Amino acid sequence: MIVCSFFDRCFVRNAFFVLSLLAVALIAAPTWAAKDDDPVVTEFDVDPAWPKRPDHVSGKGWVSGLAVDAQDQVWFFRKGPDPVQVYTADGEFVRTWGKEQFLNPHQMRIDPEGNVWVADFGLHVVQKFSPEGKVLMVLGTRGEKGQDETHFNMPTDMVVTPAGDIFVTDGYGNRRVVHFTKEGQYVKTFGAAGPNPGQFVLPHAIVVDSKGVLYIADRNSGRIQLFDQDGKFLDQWSNVLMPWGLSVTKDDQLWVCGSSPHWWYRHGVYPEYKDQVFMRFATNGRVLQTWMLPLGDIGTNKDVPDTSRLKPGETVGAHCIAQDSKGNVYVGDIYGERAQKFVPISKR
Repeated sequence: MIVCSFFDRCFVRNAFFVLSLLAVALIAAPTWAAKDDDPVVTEFDVDPAWPKRPDHVSGKGWVSGLAVDAQDQVWFFRKGPDPVQVYTADGEFVRTWGKEQFLNPHQMRIDPEGNVWVADFGLHVVQKFSPEGKVLMVLGTRGEKGQDETHFNMPTDMVVTPAGDIFVTDGYGNRRVVHFTKEGQYVKTFGAAGPNPGQFVLPHAIVVDSKGVLYIADRNSGRIQLFDQDGKFLDQWSNVLMPWGLSVTKDDQLWVCGSSPHWWYRHGVYPEYKDQVFMRFATNGRVLQTWMLPLGDIGTNKDVPDTSRLKPGETVGAHCIAQDSKGNVYVGDIYGERAQKFVPISKR
């Protein structure tokens, strides 16, 4: 028989008490705060001071088009008195042009040669400009809508391939993509109205990757459709988000801004969006990243928005997206009437 002394029992009790405190301390310790444990999640912080718009340049109007050039200058296209505005990545003002040249600015792209392309759905044209604002080419017939080789019906976007081929999403009035040569000669049309693969409900944005695959945001059907340049349907990504704007990086990552999926028309209304989001995809459709943007408050009438209510980082109608060489993300907002810079945060 083993007999424990009073000393032994006290030692055991004290040891148990010390071990209990140590266990509690270990459980409560902020092990996540290790200095060498950088997070694997990338967050995005808005830069509230970007851009540094001078007083003589108007800040009014939808920012519906946005692009970044080879020098990391950020261009945006807005429905306002100063439609084309250019800033550096640090927010310094570069130039503005285009007064009274546009009716309903919609999208903007920079081609491989540095020329500026814009879609104006009010004038039914797509136009090519020099960086200084000189008109170099006009596709479509200014002020006339139609559905033939020389007319669009409210075009939404365009992309220029490295070879110079031009693809236009003729989206609001027509439901098609129109292909032109580098010189602006008509080649072909593909697509038709409908919800099936290869058809369009509203082709709203278009980009091309390094392999020549065309990605088309069929916004109102909540899908992105993929085509080759002959117009052959390749794939579609559905029920992931309502894609409003597209851009693609040099390493073929597709960025999309919009909202979570919903019916475009329901209960007698057109809700347009219930939240705001941008996402990053691989070319096989795998989602690589999602970031939610706060939905701002602009009052009850989005057509006469009270933008004074908005806080930095909030959006109302995220419409276009682009990235610079450092990974900063720029988002253009129509009802919030501004472009914003989001800086990736991946280290403490």
